[in-house]
Amino acid sequence: SSLDPYKGEILSIGLVKLNGKELYLEMEYDGPVDLWVKKNIIPTLKGQKVSRKEAIRRIAKFVGKGKPYIVAYVNQYDAIYTYKLFGNLKTTPFFWIPIDFASILFGIGINPEAYYTNDKENFFKEIGVDASKFKHTHNALDDARLLREVYLRMVK
Repeated sequence: SSLDPYKGEILSIGLVKLNGKELYLEMEYDGPVDLWVKKNIIPTLKGQKVSRKEAIRRIAKFVGKGKPYIVAYVNQYDAIYTYKLFGNLKTTPFFWIPIDFASILFGIGINPEAYYTNDKENFFKEIGVDASKFKHTHNALDDARLLREVYLRMVK
């Protein structure tokens, strides 16, 4: 709902495992939203809304007991809002250290902004990823699907 972690809440979550299994949830929310969120996120939210309690239950079931890492492109927001949803680090089903894919790109000499599909330095074609399959930028599930595909191509 906002990039301000003190007032923002997670509105949707998309999780994709390396094996391709997916979970997508949109949470009930009736609080304030920033103008950018209203313009870019709210229009993509068209699914059935679940309560935060139900979202926690489904996410924990999907993730399982292994405490996997969250891997996200610019993970600060994804991790913070996921931890916020669960209440604290002890109750989240994820390992406490998130993996930031933008930092991985930077570390191997790729401009992290080249991850955007409309960036002229975009490297997707170079690694064999058809980014046009992922139609909804800033949709949690499409973002997770794209990240999985890019990650799998880059670790080959």
